[in-house]
Order: sequence, then structure tokens, then C-alpha cells
Amino acid sequence: MLPGSIQISGETLSGAEIRDICESLRENSVRLLSLRGCQLSERDFGHVCRGAAESRSLAQLNLNLGIVSNINRVKQLAEALKTNRSVQSLFLHGSPLTDAGLALLNPALSMHPSLVALDLGDCMLGDEGINLICGLLPPDGAKSGLKELTLSANPGVTSKGWGRLAIAVAHSSQLRVLNLDYNPLGDQVAGMLAVAVASSRTLEVLDLEGTGLTNQSAQTLLDMVENYPTALRTLILAENNISPELQQQISDLLSEGEEEEETEAREVTAREKNPWICQNNSSSQMVLMTSGLGDSLLAETEM
Repeated sequence: MLPGSIQISGETLSGAEIRDICESLRENSVRLLSLRGCQLSERDFGHVCRGAAESRSLAQLNLNLGIVSNINRVKQLAEALKTNRSVQSLFLHGSPLTDAGLALLNPALSMHPSLVALDLGDCMLGDEGINLICGLLPPDGAKSGLKELTLSANPGVTSKGWGRLAIAVAHSSQLRVLNLDYNPLGDQVAGMLAVAVASSRTLEVLDLEGTGLTNQSAQTLLDMVENYPTALRTLILAENNISPELQQQISDLLSEGEEEEETEAREVTAREKNPWICQNNSSSQMVLMTSGLGDSLLAETEM
């Protein structure tokens, strides 16, 4: 039997329910476990962590909205991740981790062999936390790292911290999705991010919704999209003080780039099917767009 999913939201879980969940984890019959906003005792949280540690099928673990509510739970989760080898997506959105909690969790995150998607939105992080996260975005030629990262709503991070992240993004060899929505970034940080996007060969999605940007930021981003070849396909600028005209210009340019990539991909497929087809322009680049496992996992559950 193929592994299934357990998704529970906002419930108070009994000991019997936790036992059933843990049994399913140990039997490797769970691919997705979501306990979003649920209430469970300290003892039962420990049981869930031990079940997750033993599971070989668990690919996505959603503990959003306050499940990891204290340092003791952070420690138990860290121990579970040190043993687990299967989790690819970890959601901790709305957990009061702080930099201290992330410091406890970080060794397990950095050593995990499968983790590709991480949500640390609204986790009360600051600059020290961002420094730790940068270590999960290794540069070209280094170990594997995150492909999808969410850092929404962490207002304690300063421009120094975001600048450090921008440098890590610029040199990351794998990051494809970066969500920074609802952080007070402002135009200065947006300029740093524009440079990072122009340097990145992998970043496809950047969410800057509600980040205090103005037309100044939009013009910088427009110039970047217009003049530099990037992997960027989606740039979200809603709920900023940016004119609709500038937003539309950026959107149109990104759409044009995606259409060109799709056309080139079709041409590559045609040539693979018929090697005798001649290429008119031998110097044109060929891009094949693929969707990784991180995308499909993130799409299966909400915050």
C-alpha cells in the first residue's frame, strides 16, 4: 500500500489519536503529516517526534501555527530530524522559535540528507537566525541545500541580515523559491535582492508582497528583468506602493521570457525525437523547465 496522508487542523488531540498517528508513522504508511494548529501534550509531542524519527516514508511534516511552542519541543524535533532520513519539506510557520531555538535546530537541518523545502515564516527570527539559514544555502560546488525557503513575517531581521541573505541567494546553486512577504524590507533591501536575482542561476520565484516597496524598487527590478538573463519566472509585488503600470511591465517581461523558454524547450524535444532536424542558430541557448519534488510537496498543504 502506498503511503497516504494525515491532515488535522486546529483540533485537541487525545492520547489515543496520537498513538494511532505514531503507529502509522512506524509502519511507514504516512507520506504527509500535518498537525497544523493542533493542541497536544508535551508527552504526546515527544511521541510524535519519535514516530517521525523512525519513519522511512514521511516526506512532508507540517507543524505550523504554534505546535513547536517551547525550547523543549525544539530539542525533541531536532533529535527526530537527526535520525530521520526521509523528510523533504518541513513547515514551522508561526512557531516562536527565535534565534535561540533555530540555533538548537540548525545542526539537524544542516545535516539532513533529504530536506529541500523549509518554512520558517513568522518564527520571531533576527539577524543571527538569518546567518544560520544562509548556511542552508551552500554555494556552487558545495553540498546539497534548500530549493524552497519561506521567511515571511520576521520583522526582527534588519537590513544587515537581509543583505547577508541576498549574498547567499546570489551564490546558491539550488534555491528556486524564496518567500519574503510581509517583512519591512524597503527599497534598500529590494535593491540588494535585485542584484542577488541577477546573479542567481536558479531562483524562479520571489515573493515580495507587502514588503514596503515603492516605484524606486520596482524600477530597479524592472531594469534587472529587462537587461539581465535570469531564471526568474514569478515576482510577486502585491500590497506595495508600486504603480500598476510598473507591475504590469515587469509581469509582461517575465511572461515573455517564460514563453521563449517554452519555445526553446519544445525545439529541444523535437530535436531529440528527430536528430536530423537542423538548428538555424547554433549559439541559441536551450532551456528545459522541470518541476522538482519540493514544488509538489509544498502544493499539498496550506500554512
